[in-house]
Amino acid sequence: MKITAQAFVEMKGEKSIAMLTAYTCPVARSLEQAGIPILLVGDTVGMVEMGFDSTRHVTIEHMEYHVGAVRRGAPDTHVIGDLPYMTDSHPEIALASARRLMAAGADSVKLEGPKLDVIAELTRHGIPVIGHTGLTPQTAKSFARVGRTDADAQRIKDEALAIQNAGAFMLVLEHIPYDLARQITAMLEIPVIGIGAGPDCDGQVLVINDALGLGDYWPPFSKQYAHVTKTVLEVAKDFAKEVESREFPNNIIQLTGSGH
Repeated sequence: MKITAQAFVEMKGEKSIAMLTAYTCPVARSLEQAGIPILLVGDTVGMVEMGFDSTRHVTIEHMEYHVGAVRRGAPDTHVIGDLPYMTDSHPEIALASARRLMAAGADSVKLEGPKLDVIAELTRHGIPVIGHTGLTPQTAKSFARVGRTDADAQRIKDEALAIQNAGAFMLVLEHIPYDLARQITAMLEIPVIGIGAGPDCDGQVLVINDALGLGDYWPPFSKQYAHVTKTVLEVAKDFAKEVESREFPNNIIQLTGSGH
């Protein structure tokens, strides 16, 4: 059964929340079958699936396509649609963009940074919002950990509180010191989901390609539960070998009425 935004808020301090990204129908279907309660259709799709060197190249049309694919694969799971770069630059633009993602199948939207007027406008129109602070890839100059100085840590704390007070029902903290994440998690009334933010958050999110070991680089704060890239390589080699030797398709069971 799909979990609502308010139900996630009520999970804070009661149950740790597991979140994974998803971009395709078959992966989303598997994640729903595994019981993952919330799926993020992140703009990370641009880097891990589309080959871009930045999430800034992702468009709202890209996100609509992938939100729709994930919704069809996981009809009973809460799906978040990421607002891509510059589609939330102004409340009116953000509202139009968010409505497009909701129409494509999202249950909520996520945006980066302390865009308080945007969050307030979206929630005023009944669109549940997830905030994101710490490292914000759409505008970051590097992927180094942030919040390491007292001033930067205070900035992130202030942003987190302001994002909550603007109406967000959940917050993602990315690549910040563990103790800072612990303090923010304790300070807020909404659930905090960490990525590279230590074990004391209310939940954790991983990019599905990182978890699968699909790709050629993974962030140091991620974990590879499998190494699917190696499997793809082995499958492709085996297939090519069998085609060359004409073993395939002679080694599969022929269906009734198939060719002679």
